[in-house]
Amino acid sequence: MSKLPTILHISTPKSWRGGEQQVAYLYEELEQKGLTQYILCRKNSAMAKRGKSKGWNIIECRKTIAVDPFFARKVKLVCEQKKIDIVHAHDSHAHSFAVISASLFGNTTPIVVSRRVDFAISKSSIKKYNHKNIKRILCVSNAIKKLTEPDIKNKSIVKTVYSGIDLSKFSMDTKKYEKLHKEYNIPDDIPLIGNVAAIAPHKDYFTFINTAEELIKRNLKAKFFIIGAGPMEEEIKNYCAQKQLDKHIIFTGFRTDIKEILPELTVFLITSKTEGLGTSIIDAFACKVPVVATRAGGIPEIIEHEKSGLLADVEDADELANQVERILNGSVDKSKIIESQQEVLQNFSKSITAEKTLKEYLSIL
Repeated sequence: MSKLPTILHISTPKSWRGGEQQVAYLYEELEQKGLTQYILCRKNSAMAKRGKSKGWNIIECRKTIAVDPFFARKVKLVCEQKKIDIVHAHDSHAHSFAVISASLFGNTTPIVVSRRVDFAISKSSIKKYNHKNIKRILCVSNAIKKLTEPDIKNKSIVKTVYSGIDLSKFSMDTKKYEKLHKEYNIPDDIPLIGNVAAIAPHKDYFTFINTAEELIKRNLKAKFFIIGAGPMEEEIKNYCAQKQLDKHIIFTGFRTDIKEILPELTVFLITSKTEGLGTSIIDAFACKVPVVATRAGGIPEIIEHEKSGLLADVEDADELANQVERILNGSVDKSKIIESQQEVLQNFSKSITAEKTLKEYLSIL
């Protein structure tokens, strides 16, 4: 087609997490390229509030049950009224609404689905992934692509498009900020080890705490930061208290000043059990913070062990502690790790993600 396509993004979560940030980055980048876009989202959601504050084309819709036919019908109406060329479903419920819009209400608009989770498609979802209107399934890592392909009849529609970040957000003098040390009255010479993520099951903060416990047993003087909020917050706090680690591990809650506090970390420690890609790792790279992570999902596609970071097996607190200790005691060359991180970083900008996504849009029209 000669003209640029008009896109309807569907985003159904109420809160703001990594997936919603990726929708926002994509919208902003495609807007700069001249595309007309709309975001259909849940009424009073974080996406609706943020989008309206930025002047985006936001269409709100109530969502009272998991699979709400009213929401699905709204997809069809918006496609007709706004002359939508492609529906991009950014989460599982969005995917369901796009397919129901086609199956129940006769919507013929091509569908693009984003897949960000690193587990196989459930048996109950195989049918919706193979709906005739779905023209692309965009996986955020090769690991997810490999898990997705076996259940897709037309494997050529499954592509990898890495998530991206706003590299300019972190372009600052990292020595300028000492917020965490000052806010929590921590001496300047005490290293900070932390993670920035929702406190959710797949992030496995139990292993984070177990790793901290192991390092403390080794007489390491450090403070550990869990930066974020989420459904497991009380459970993780209780686990921390049971292990009597309250003095060592600090829960900051949700923060809006990540670009100022992330560069202050000495080590970024991510202990996820599953991870689509792990864009918080890319944020850490941008802040020149060494990363120790598990080999979950797409993480090894970002981190090459011993080169751009250090890896350990999922739930292996002892080995994670070993790798953190190597960075702190100088047995690995921190400067070389940071140098390698900067090379990797260039593959994960939000502009590259948008360019590759647009290329997939154009290829199906």
